[in-house]
Amino acid sequence: MLLEHRGKTPRIHPGAYVAPTATICGDVSIGEDSCVLFGAVITADGGSVDIGRRCVIMENSVIRGTPGHATHVGDHVLVGPRAYLTGCRVEDDVFLATGSTIFNGAVIGAGSEVRINGVVHIKTRIAPNSTVPIAWVAVGDPAEMHPCQEHDAIWAIQETLNFPREVFGVDRLPNGKSEMPEIARRYTRGLAKHKTDRILGGGACDK
Repeated sequence: MLLEHRGKTPRIHPGAYVAPTATICGDVSIGEDSCVLFGAVITADGGSVDIGRRCVIMENSVIRGTPGHATHVGDHVLVGPRAYLTGCRVEDDVFLATGSTIFNGAVIGAGSEVRINGVVHIKTRIAPNSTVPIAWVAVGDPAEMHPCQEHDAIWAIQETLNFPREVFGVDRLPNGKSEMPEIARRYTRGLAKHKTDRILGGGACDK
């Protein structure tokens, strides 16, 4: 399904393929010979999404642009099933395996791999030709990589990156207080703008 969002419509190269049950919403461009498979969602929620040539966006993956961070996916990139990309930059020739997660402000250097269930945290930079191992977490610039069991080491870096501020524009509150009421207020207000989306068609063949 193709949707107009906030006056912006998807731009899909005639040589690309979008499956009938994929959703492409708003200021999204998809390059020549790229394929977006069943159940994938690509949505420009306040920031654009640009996908290059000969990319494969596999089933049930999600790619989002955000107000603070547009999302760019270079040429010859594979985004695996159930992967989640938001507000990030993925350079050419990258493999993002099943269940990988790339957060706001992250950069994945050309030729890199993020393996199954790997996480690249906010504002983290992966050098070209690097590998994030299966289920490991990359955090920081330059990235440090840790198995998920090393929570304290990950948090020592992650805390300084200030996830609530970077992603939601809300300062982290002292222990015992929750940022969630303000985050929820802001997030629902932004997402409510989808109420005026306009359906354009069911797939690339409907352009």
